[in-house]
Amino acid sequence: MQFTKEKLEEIGQIGFYNVNVNPQLDLFEEIQRLKKEKNAIILAHYYQDSDIQDIADYIGDSLGLAQQAEKTSADIILFAGVHFMAETAKILNPHKKVLLPDLNAGCSLSDSCPPEAFSKFKDLYPNHKVVSYINCSAGIKALSDVIVTSSNAEAIVRSFADDQKLIFAPDKNLGRYIAAKTGREMILWDGSCMVHEVFSLKRILDLKALYPESEIIAHPECEETVLAHANFIGSTTALLKYAVKSECQSFIVVTESGILHQMEKDAPHKHFIPAPSEGTCACNSCPHMKLNTLEKIYISLKYEVPEINMPEDLMKKALLPIRKMLEISSKSGL
Repeated sequence: MQFTKEKLEEIGQIGFYNVNVNPQLDLFEEIQRLKKEKNAIILAHYYQDSDIQDIADYIGDSLGLAQQAEKTSADIILFAGVHFMAETAKILNPHKKVLLPDLNAGCSLSDSCPPEAFSKFKDLYPNHKVVSYINCSAGIKALSDVIVTSSNAEAIVRSFADDQKLIFAPDKNLGRYIAAKTGREMILWDGSCMVHEVFSLKRILDLKALYPESEIIAHPECEETVLAHANFIGSTTALLKYAVKSECQSFIVVTESGILHQMEKDAPHKHFIPAPSEGTCACNSCPHMKLNTLEKIYISLKYEVPEINMPEDLMKKALLPIRKMLEISSKSGL
């Protein structure tokens, strides 16, 4: 199917399309061909569907993806993730083309912290530095002093002088966890991730009763009551590494279920159980992440839409705290 210039512009604006892809087409082969032809790279988060993880050039958590985006020599970066991740890649590569297969792939945590509201909140604490979790919009990054991920948040918070007052945004659960780890008092923005907030402690403990030999491993975006029962708490990458290296053979995994694909690949002899949420919905699966599909990746690469673009002044402001994060992470060996 060929698109007119007007149709391509429309796709690029709305980021959602319904194109029938030939079912006999080998999407894996076609995507590989397009990557080579266009000097493109696919960066995918651990929370993507397994097929997307398998065709990606790099799979990682937010820190690893930002590091890969910074050093890539590709002309086109296709981000199989959510909007703030593609924005970060564009901020780090303002002269490269950055694609997001579906612009509707947003983030509940990012949405919980609108820049205008946060700017007013920040004004209430004029002597505070702003530490923002990378799961936020470019607008929030531009209002921040440094960006963190769950992999490096503790090290970066510890890098501030003891008497420096801090605001932590937008995730209150991660902020509370880092405050407890570092002993720092921080003003917390009241935001949270819909995936990590819905895990049912009762149902997790019921699973633990069924599988008493299992360890509970959890992401620090989870609520405090859940973290209190975890044998290990860490970033998505840290959870993966721990599960592979641990002598334990069974794990109840309290984060988005996409990570189980890599856990099962790296430790096929072990048992990984996705933690249940409240009710019957599959809320441990991020609906935004799962908007990306192989078909959309193929179409996005073929027609080079939808493309991520932002005002130059916004990107310049947002770049400074991201660069600071990458520098501290490098010095800390992260």
